[in-house]
Amino acid sequence: MRTQKEMMQLILNFAEDDDRIRVVGMNGSRVNPQIIGDRFQDYDIVYLVTEMNSFIKNREWLDYFGERLIMQTPEDSELFPPSLGNWFSFLMQFTDGNRIDLMLVPIEELDQYMKNDSLTTILLDKDKRINNKPIPTEESHYLQIPTENQYLDACNEFWWVSTYVTKGLCRKEFLYAIDHIENVMQEEILRMMAWKVGCQYGFRVNLGKSYKFLEEYVSETEWKALQQMYNLSTYDDCWRVLFHMFAMYKELVVFVADSLQFQLPDYQHKVESYVRQLYDDGNRS
Repeated sequence: MRTQKEMMQLILNFAEDDDRIRVVGMNGSRVNPQIIGDRFQDYDIVYLVTEMNSFIKNREWLDYFGERLIMQTPEDSELFPPSLGNWFSFLMQFTDGNRIDLMLVPIEELDQYMKNDSLTTILLDKDKRINNKPIPTEESHYLQIPTENQYLDACNEFWWVSTYVTKGLCRKEFLYAIDHIENVMQEEILRMMAWKVGCQYGFRVNLGKSYKFLEEYVSETEWKALQQMYNLSTYDDCWRVLFHMFAMYKELVVFVADSLQFQLPDYQHKVESYVRQLYDDGNRS
């Protein structure tokens, strides 16, 4: 596996030798002083360029960075529509284990790029365009304090979708029930847990993509409770997890509401009673 020094030299050498590239930036965990590095860290690199088309149309230049195991270009995707506007990404996993996520950005959008992510450092500035080079911080990745309406919307989503799960379980529609547990209810549990952590730490917390650092901020009991909601192999498991999530969520919403002086929703006990009644009816039939 090529070393960090070798990879950085490769990235900078290419940029220095290509007149189309005027600025090189780096984002992500490699510029975050709070992250302990490991062999799986990506190189999140941005080339700010004078023109884009030649890079996109003829991609032989990508071979310079090494033998690729697989590559993804999100802006080419039809199944997963892109969302970066004029920016274009080459996500490259190399056979030696290294990965570069290389983004092209028009040089005219330098200011927009600089404001996009507080975890940014400038590696190369050929034309001295940047007067004050940024100092990487986690600020733009901190948890955001919810408004009361956002909090109430989250509560409503959790309890509303619980009726979908119940319907699916009563009808023996396993995949329908699982989809709503995993893609909505579990996500709302994580959202509320994140807000609880935010309340405890003044919202100056970066939980990372997919809440990957959450374990560092919750108690062992909370973490074990969270893990229990992922055992969904059978219908009985789904019912058990559903009621387990109810208990978790009720505790979380009270903590957040008390901390932020929000009003508690007035329907959660009624919804839970409705779901439990359907569960009891099914077991008696």
